[in-house]
Order: sequence, then C-alpha cells, then structure tokens
Amino acid sequence: MSARADEPVVLAAGGVVWRRGEGDQLEVVLVHRPRYGDWSLPKGKLDPGEDHRAAALREVEEETGLRCGLDEDLPDSRYRDRKGRPKVVRYWLMHPLGEAAEPSAYATGEVDQVVWRTVDEAEAMATYERDRELIDTAATLVRART
Repeated sequence: MSARADEPVVLAAGGVVWRRGEGDQLEVVLVHRPRYGDWSLPKGKLDPGEDHRAAALREVEEETGLRCGLDEDLPDSRYRDRKGRPKVVRYWLMHPLGEAAEPSAYATGEVDQVVWRTVDEAEAMATYERDRELIDTAATLVRART
C-alpha cells in the first residue's frame, strides 16, 4: 500500500487476545462483524487525541467485553479500507485481566459474535490473510515464553 502525500491515512489499533484454554491449548479471540460478514481481530479507529495503546485497549474491550493488559507490540497492518483509503492498524499481543476471560456484551453493535478459538481454528476462520499472519506471529511469541 502506498499513500499519496496529500492522502489522509486512517489510524486504528487492536489486539490479538490470547489465553490458555482446555488442555493448555493456546486460544485467541475473533469477532464477527455482520456489516462486512467477516471474522477478524478486534480493532477500531483512534478517537481524536487518543494514543494507539489506549485505542487498542478501548476497542478490544468495546468489541469483546474483555478488559485486557498489553504484552508485546505486533507488526502493523497496512492496507486500503473498503473506501479505498490507506489504513494503518497497530496491534498488540494482549491477555485478559482477572477471572472473567469469557467474552461478554458487544457494546458497539458492530460485532455480533465473539469466540475463543485455537490458533489453527482461528487461522482457518479469519477472513483476511493479514489477520492470519498476526495470529501466527502472536502464537510464536506466546510459545517462546513457555
């Protein structure tokens, strides 16, 4: 993706939220957005004056109901959105805080399903290659810790 110098870039942030599931399997969260009919990682645009970290935490909580903590930075995702505008999404590896590790209310209405899936299941389910690559990178980082 290349943007012209005068072309505004859409800035967004999100996360790959992980946990250890049944049998100690690594699981990640995916969200379904009915407007686009896709399965993707939770993310969203920055509010005016908001930094990327705060936006990532806010968007993940709004879309999944999960309060999370930040782990490592993940690679940015750069592409053109559905309107053809250049978009840059900064991602973090995230973990749920506290005991409530089950997704709950979808506050924004943009999401109608939130699911935990094993890495293999999530990679098969994710609509976009860029999300599959981020899931793979996140899994590699988590597995390197143990």
